[in-house]
Amino acid sequence: MDPMDDISTLRRILSDHRTIAVVGLSANWYRPSFFAAKYMQEHGYRVIPVNPQYESVLGEKCYKSLRDIPEPVGIVDCFRRSEEIPALADEAIAIGAKVLWMQLGVSNAAARAKAEAAGLEVVEDRCVKIEHARLFGGLGWCGVDTKVISAKRPA
Repeated sequence: MDPMDDISTLRRILSDHRTIAVVGLSANWYRPSFFAAKYMQEHGYRVIPVNPQYESVLGEKCYKSLRDIPEPVGIVDCFRRSEEIPALADEAIAIGAKVLWMQLGVSNAAARAKAEAAGLEVVEDRCVKIEHARLFGGLGWCGVDTKVISAKRPA
């Protein structure tokens, strides 16, 4: 069974791996990467930002690449375009990550095959925040519990 459709596998991944390197994490509060990482941080996960544009995000030192992270990483959560994933899969393999997680709308068959061949578990086209909320009771009445309800874009 594809792990993306296997609830017990997703639950195990999110239970076993408490350190998440978020590639493409934005410092802008209204970006999906920011509120997904903030949610995971608030639920006890160690979030490591990976984005060369910033010095820090969410109170954590930001790294330019996965290879610069000086500690073990369980999940590499990718907020990047599908065509950028093969290079990230190579980096995830190189640092000894356990899971390559591609966010909603992101998938890459070649990267998946490469990562799985190296022993990583792979999740495609899923949001780590949504899956955590769905599997561990974090969904609010409107489905996302971000505590931000607005139809207006920030100025």
